[in-house]
Amino acid sequence: MQLISRLLAATVLAAGLTAGFTAASQAKTLIYCSEGSPEGFDPAPYTAGTTFDASAKTVYNRLVEFAKGSTDIVPGLAESWEVSDNGLEYTFKLRPGVKVHTTDFFTPSRDLNADDVIFSFERQMKKDDPWYSYAGGAWEYFDGMEMGTLITEIVKVDDLTVKFVLSRPEAPFIANLAMDFASIVSKEYADKLAADDKRADLNQAPVGTGPFKFLAYQKDAVIRYQAHADYWGGKQPIDDLVFAITTDASVRQQKLKSGECHVVPYPNPADIAALKTDADVNLMEQPGLNIGFLAYNALQPPFDKPEVRKALNKAINKDAILEAVFQGSGQAAKNPIPPTMWSYNDATVDDPYDPEAAKAELEAAGVSGLKMKVWAMPVQRPYNPNARRMAELIQADFSKVGVEVEIVSYEWGEYLKLSQDKARDGAVLLGWTGDNGDPDNFLAVLLGCAGVGGSNRANWCYQPFEDLIQKAKVTADVAERTALYEQAQIEFKTQAPWATIAHSTVFMALSPKVSGYVMDPLGSHRFDGVDVAE
Repeated sequence: MQLISRLLAATVLAAGLTAGFTAASQAKTLIYCSEGSPEGFDPAPYTAGTTFDASAKTVYNRLVEFAKGSTDIVPGLAESWEVSDNGLEYTFKLRPGVKVHTTDFFTPSRDLNADDVIFSFERQMKKDDPWYSYAGGAWEYFDGMEMGTLITEIVKVDDLTVKFVLSRPEAPFIANLAMDFASIVSKEYADKLAADDKRADLNQAPVGTGPFKFLAYQKDAVIRYQAHADYWGGKQPIDDLVFAITTDASVRQQKLKSGECHVVPYPNPADIAALKTDADVNLMEQPGLNIGFLAYNALQPPFDKPEVRKALNKAINKDAILEAVFQGSGQAAKNPIPPTMWSYNDATVDDPYDPEAAKAELEAAGVSGLKMKVWAMPVQRPYNPNARRMAELIQADFSKVGVEVEIVSYEWGEYLKLSQDKARDGAVLLGWTGDNGDPDNFLAVLLGCAGVGGSNRANWCYQPFEDLIQKAKVTADVAERTALYEQAQIEFKTQAPWATIAHSTVFMALSPKVSGYVMDPLGSHRFDGVDVAE
């Protein structure tokens, strides 16, 4: 009976999506052609923007938020906060009267309070918490940012006051709390799921306080949301929000042109010129706060040798990749942070394209007849519009220096999970779009020792680099932090745990009917405040 019910629900859901295209007179619906499926609907265990768009940005809120279109911090579920003089205590005053979503599967008995905040973080930091392992015990952001050693205690002062006690000063702490992993979930809902032995539903049927409440999901097809009528920020201009999951960029563009979608991310680079002159399309663009890279596995020979990694970097023809893959929408990357970010060190020198030198250096390092895998992402991302094509170009480049490459790929969720393996073979194509505008979000999360086996896909732990980024965390002086991060970038280049490939320009294609959409410098897709004409 349960299977039949699910099949019927899926059929109704699919039919409902089609009907939604023509039912604007009944309810104002905005359709977003998303580029992929979410890994789940609880943001905390994940790091992928596709997952955050479908969960954190729709269903949930955080104590503090990023102002729309910027990295400025504004009040969220906390209407105000105070920091102690020693920087070790952060006290948040919660907004009163915040309503938790009422859905077909849950009816809250109370407003959001301090218990929800404490639960949202303690489940990630306390290994004896019954919720710690429900999603596999992998809290990639929380662990990669060393939040477990940073937060020593979370104190409930009263129902609307929460105090975080830290073990050390942390310059980006407030900005970190605006990130998606710090979304606040309902403890009351979690308690009900635990009592019903349905913990997995926290990740499949989410309940939050955000601008939209979750209705239903048909895997790899469609997600439906409804505007939260009692949202503390006011009901949204649209009534319904639909994510029509469309992995092919060309199909997304066709749907935009036919009116089946209102907002389309990541158009093909080859189509940008035509879209710019199309009167029926509003094409938005901005420099991406991003980096696309090839991460070697520094725990596995011969990639444990920096001279081997640097030799391979010299074999990669970035200009050819920029021309074939980015087609004018990218620039070569030399540092692990984008040039639009403060503390970017323009004085670093990139590894030059020099296949003859690469071949000689591999031989000098005792490497011959090397066979390796290059992992190619199955989805289009802002930092890499065509990973398969990029992998093919790297494969050809490496063959010229005597390295044989096998290209592998997996479903997106599996790709992200398997690529964390410390025993992973070869190098993985991946990238990053900044989450809070702070260099720590790139350098510590992606390259710090705490991220090895998780967000640090290079599995690279280098103490001179680690010492610099750790020192930068605990000082509030921007000039001092800048100098430390600049030196960290030099250490990165000498060790070359990645081949830095490109930074991209990000494009969004919208129907002229859409108003209020603002591109996010952090790469998210937000639909609060967005409207669509009838």
